[in-house]
Amino acid sequence: MMKKGFKRMLGLGLAAVCAFGLTACAGGGQSASTTAAQSEEAKSEAGESKSEGATAQKKEFVIGMSQCNLGEPWRVAMNDQIKMAAEKHPEFKVIYADAAQDNSKQIADIQNFIQQKVDLIITSPNEATPLTNVVKEAYEAGIPVILLDRKIDGDTYTQFIGADNVDMGRVAGEYVANTLLKDGGKVCEIKGLEGTSGGIDRDKGFREGIASNPKVEIVAVNNADWLREKAITVAEEMLQTNKEIDLFIALNDPMAEGAYIAAKQAGREKDIMFVGFDGLPTPDGGIKSVIDKRISMTQVYPTGGAEAIQSAYELLVEGKELEKNITLKSEVVVPENAEELLTKYGGK
Repeated sequence: MMKKGFKRMLGLGLAAVCAFGLTACAGGGQSASTTAAQSEEAKSEAGESKSEGATAQKKEFVIGMSQCNLGEPWRVAMNDQIKMAAEKHPEFKVIYADAAQDNSKQIADIQNFIQQKVDLIITSPNEATPLTNVVKEAYEAGIPVILLDRKIDGDTYTQFIGADNVDMGRVAGEYVANTLLKDGGKVCEIKGLEGTSGGIDRDKGFREGIASNPKVEIVAVNNADWLREKAITVAEEMLQTNKEIDLFIALNDPMAEGAYIAAKQAGREKDIMFVGFDGLPTPDGGIKSVIDKRISMTQVYPTGGAEAIQSAYELLVEGKELEKNITLKSEVVVPENAEELLTKYGGK
């Protein structure tokens, strides 16, 4: 009886020792704390795997589109093309913001997208320098940013999509120097909003293009913020102060139309030629203006809207790395090919 009692007491003692977690009782040479740590690690790995699976299976992506203004028909066309392209991808939801040419408003719009944690931002910066920091903020927060038409300072963005505005300006300048004013003449230039990369580049290219003909002289320059109504006022002032004007170069078609309206009101439209940019195939667009002989030349400037959605799809859905820059092709529109290009781009 004493032996049995002793064995029973010994068994209880060993059980008590095991309860305090001695290594010998943990089994397999591992302590209880090591086993617990491994359990937590397994849970963590499982969680990471689950998270990765959730990302891969994401059903909806939110894209924020920050437009610099909708006062230009070309920018309305850009938004329309983004909408049409996005409708082909049911996993995309696009939310739009219009800055109305207000840098502060556009900064707030993009900051709002950052706070909403959208999956991607598409934007046409109103002006390069003021918008640089907020685009950088979004980019460094891990939100891909696609710049359309206009750039920022530096390269803190995912992709830029746009035509070569320097080249477009140069083409316009060469056409003016070699065809429209081959014997020389006086030019008035109407620029867009100061500080926009496209306007700076078009002006630079145009001046390079006319340099081959020293008889072509720019006699007046002013800004009309890309808007037709403002261009009418600007052109009126130029017409009043310059008795001799052979050509208006406007850095987009609505401003070229504004200059034409001002010249017509002054009875001088038949003595002056008008050159623009953008070449929309719409009833009030640049191609129709060339056909109707109000504008002597324009250039088709692709909006890049469809290309931006395609890039968003490649990045968000297919997981592809995007090229830093995509250069879109432009086409010259003159009376000889205007009808053909109107049909090509879906105009009537």
